[in-house]
Amino acid sequence: MVSEKLRYAQDISIQFFQAIEERSLIVPGKTEEQLNAEVCCLAELGFGISRHWHKKIVRSGENTLAIYPDNPPNRVIEEDDIVFVDLGPIVDGYEADIGRTYVVGNNPRKLKLKNDVEKAWYEIQRWYGGRESLSASALFHYAAGKAKEFGWEFGGAIAGHIVGKYPHEQPADPKSLELDVHPDNHHDMFLPDANGDSRHWILELQFVDPGDKIGGYFEQLL
Repeated sequence: MVSEKLRYAQDISIQFFQAIEERSLIVPGKTEEQLNAEVCCLAELGFGISRHWHKKIVRSGENTLAIYPDNPPNRVIEEDDIVFVDLGPIVDGYEADIGRTYVVGNNPRKLKLKNDVEKAWYEIQRWYGGRESLSASALFHYAAGKAKEFGWEFGGAIAGHIVGKYPHEQPADPKSLELDVHPDNHHDMFLPDANGDSRHWILELQFVDPGDKIGGYFEQLL
């Protein structure tokens, strides 16, 4: 089943992300581009992941305020920094989409942000679970409200999107938002795709503090 293959792709990708931390790849003095290259090398040599279905993102410091379409200047990771990694590994032909936040040092504000965005993700997952109908816009607004509940701002333009067998379903109208968790997408997330099959959604959260110029990110299969 597609769901089982997507879960497998996610499980392998999560193991890969855990290895990033275990191997202490995220250290001060390294540029985002350098870390990105090292992370992708680890993915291929350690986990057989050679393809990614979306651009590979490593952002640190004030660059963690940037949203997906942005391309901020390459930055050097500093002491006491915050970093997030967002990758779309393809495992056995199926897509994962994983985002994690890492803190270099012991800054309590940054550690709180890292922990809050992850905790909020699982709270939203539980809220979503068991439903049989829900508009994408309703999920977006719930996620944005959750950011405020934790004392942050919601930084993303969307709060998720679909994944599937690579390449995943595309909307008939390229400008359509129906496959994104967007505030203007009022379609039911539980509607089947064009082939009558169930859709599978990613929930992505980006919580930010523009004043402190920091952002935290957590993303995986809903």
